[in-house]
Amino acid sequence: MSGSQKKLGARHKARKRAVDFLFEAEARDLDPVNLAAERVELSTQDDTVAPVNPYTVTVVTGVAENLDRLDRVIADHLQDWTLDRLPAVDRAILRIAVWELFHATDVPPVVAVDEAVELAKELSTDDSPSFVNGILGQVVLVAPQVRAAAAATAQTAVPDTDTDA
Repeated sequence: MSGSQKKLGARHKARKRAVDFLFEAEARDLDPVNLAAERVELSTQDDTVAPVNPYTVTVVTGVAENLDRLDRVIADHLQDWTLDRLPAVDRAILRIAVWELFHATDVPPVVAVDEAVELAKELSTDDSPSFVNGILGQVVLVAPQVRAAAAATAQTAVPDTDTDA
């Protein structure tokens, strides 16, 4: 099976739709979570509108809720570039991948990076796949620490009800 004939799984299609929603929301200055919710609703009412995979909604919501942090991480790894100078589609792809690296514990880091590179091949410029891969290659090194810190914070935030005080 050649690279162009890779099977496109449900998660890949869900990520691609999430890129579409994030791109459209940014271009139209809309809330991406509301946009996704509207499309979910529309797809239940109109058979000509493709159903929205729940993972698409999860990704769009996760990116929206963590946007400032995701953008800081991406910006910190850009060399001689600013986030605003990136093509909007590349911003959306990078935001999704960094969100997956930090928050989607069921997605192996190599999958998050490979999917982002594949999306860049499909949706962006000829230079974008290697650019996206380079940025994510740096981010993936800090992702385990970010996940561990988030898990530790989540555990300490839960009140301990088992102790007799």
